[in-house]
Formats: sequence, C-alpha cells, structure tokens
Amino acid sequence: MKASVALFVTAASAASLPSPNLGLPLEQFGQVHSISIEDAIQKIDLIGTNFTALPISSLLDGVKETLDDIKDLVEGDNETNKPFSATDEKATTSTESTDSTATTGDCANPNIRFEWDDFSASDKQAFVDAIQCLVNKPPSGQWSPSKNRYEDIVRIHQTYAPNIHSKSTTQQTHKFLLWHRYYVWAFEQILRDECGFDRAFPWWDEKKWAGKFEQSTLFTDQYFGILPGSTNGAATCINTGRFAGMQLSLGPGMTTNNPHCLQRAVNEQITAQTGQNAWDTCRSRTSYPDFHSCVEFTFHAQGHNGVGGIMADAIASPGDPTFFMHHLFVDYAFRKWQLDDVATRTTTISGCADNVNCSPLTLDTMVYMGNLCGAKCPDLKVRDVLNTLQGHFCYRYNY
Repeated sequence: MKASVALFVTAASAASLPSPNLGLPLEQFGQVHSISIEDAIQKIDLIGTNFTALPISSLLDGVKETLDDIKDLVEGDNETNKPFSATDEKATTSTESTDSTATTGDCANPNIRFEWDDFSASDKQAFVDAIQCLVNKPPSGQWSPSKNRYEDIVRIHQTYAPNIHSKSTTQQTHKFLLWHRYYVWAFEQILRDECGFDRAFPWWDEKKWAGKFEQSTLFTDQYFGILPGSTNGAATCINTGRFAGMQLSLGPGMTTNNPHCLQRAVNEQITAQTGQNAWDTCRSRTSYPDFHSCVEFTFHAQGHNGVGGIMADAIASPGDPTFFMHHLFVDYAFRKWQLDDVATRTTTISGCADNVNCSPLTLDTMVYMGNLCGAKCPDLKVRDVLNTLQGHFCYRYNY
C-alpha cells in the first residue's frame, strides 16, 4: 500500500510538470520586493527602522586602540618618563592623517571592468562563450542537486538567499551588497580558472537603458538572446543568442529537479524605474544602511522584475546569465557611492547583519562563499570585501 501511494504521488507530480520547452506562469516566479522611486524619495523604506542608531564599525578603531596602547606604554615607561605628547596624538589622529590612511594601500594594477558598449565584439563573444562553457561542464558535486557547473553557482545563491536578502523594508539585512560583490567576483574567478576566460571583465550601465531594456545591446541574437514579453500569462522561453534553448533545473524559489527553459517576460514600465532618477535618489543618501535600502528596493529590484521570468525570482534568478550583468551594475553603483566619500565609506560599516534580529553589522561580520571558486573563495570578513582596491579584491570600473 505504501508503495502504491508513493508511485501515485510521483506520477501525479510528473504529470503536473509543464513541458521544459514552455514558459512557466508568471505567478510562479513572484517578484523581488520593491518600492517606487517616489517612495524612495520620501524614504518610505526607512519608516519603522532606526538604522542610524546602530553602531559604526571602523578600520580606524584598531588604529586608535594601537595609539592608546602606545600611550599607555610611554606613560608607564619609568626609564624615559617621557609623557605622551598631546601634539603628537593630535597629529596622528587628524583628519589629514585619516584621509591618508584610507587612500593608501590600494593594489597597484587593478583589473578594469569595461562597460558592455566599450567591450569589443570579440570580448563579448568570449564572455558569453565562457558562461556557456560552465553550462556544459559537469557539476562539482558540492552543490547538489545542480546539474552542471553553472548550476553550482545558481545553487549557492538559492541556498543562501534567505540570509542575504532583506525580507521587507522593516526586516532588512545589509549584507546584501557585500555578499553579491563577493559572489560576482567569485563568478569571474570561475570563468577564468575553469573556462579560460582571459579578457577584461564587463559590466552593464543599466540606467542608460531604463524603459527600453529590450533595445539594449545586451539582449541580442548574438549574445544574451532577446528580451520578449510574456506569452498568455507565462514567461517566454529564450531561443536566440548564446543561451538559446538553455535548460535549468533549479527554481522557481527553493524548488529543485524542476526542468524548465531559460525564460523572460519584459515589462518596460518597470525597467523605467531603473534610470537616473533612482540612481541619484540612492546616491544622495549618506549612511550605508540607508543607501543599501534604497538600492535593494529600487533599481536592484526593478531590474530583476523588469526583465521578468527567471529574473523576477529573487531566489533562483542567477539561472538567467543576465543576472550577473545586472549585479555588476549594482556593484558599480555601490563603488561609485563609496567614491563619493572614500575615506569613510571604504573604512566603516554599519547596519543589520541579519534580517530577523538586526544584530549589528561590523567589519568582523563574516561573508560566506562556501569555497565556490576553491581556495580563492574562503569565507571572509566584511573588512576584506569592503574596498574593491584592497583586501581580497583588486578591480575598478572604467568610468
């Protein structure tokens, strides 16, 4: 009897699965939680929060502790009995000294990420070919039940998703930008080490295509495939570009072993929310958690929802390779915001480390990457991923 019931459930589940060559109903993907630009201008996302009351963790805290230790040693030295000079202390902790500390130590020869339209045709082809190489490779076995090496990368995002995204505007985690910075960097290392990608890395200036994603030079028959609308309330399978006919088994949501095509369903009314206005609104915010909140719920979310289909699913959205171009833009926005006050924004952090209890985010909070790219991807502290030119990274953007 038990065997009969089990067979019945399996048969019913299999029968209910749509053809892997047909798009899934849009409601299966849901949407990434978002707010409008108008709401962001009014700071609706900050109502009910008090992020400014959270402690600020700074790289200079360690410097101050070291100075205090030196002061104690000098004052306690009976042989010299030389008091610690207030003038010396002022000199070492002056704003000028702080700025110098914050801007020194950058890596000498950073990799430059080039905007997609500044990438040569040869480089563009090499990039999408390298991604397809991962699709063709067997899985590592570390991220079961992924079906290929590319799905390993999707699977870690799917697994970690509940902890690296905010649940809502009142239940935020500010690890989102930091984790995805590391994740996209790990993706780059895998392309280079496992598929021989040896060109500069690209990024996509999404804001210049706001309201017209479908016309973007990204969504073409040669590269990422076209960007169609929905078909009878379902997303549309992608049958053009380097990923034509691509099949996935992960998602929507936390589902696995669920065969379906790479599919999209553009909504240009939503993509219109990713433009300069959203950019300026977020960039004007001065604290990290406030900026983070704006980015996560405006042009980050609207970029996902605007492309639609797989991209509208916050959990398994890396199944669409355009996910990485979108998040390269998000990281670009993060870096540009940091450069507006590099002395502070590359040396301090604050916010919520989790989306339940809002434990303080500090420079020693861990960012987990599960050795996705082997020894290059250890679990790191926030301090190691905060600056693209120091710590674990060495890259910048071409503008």
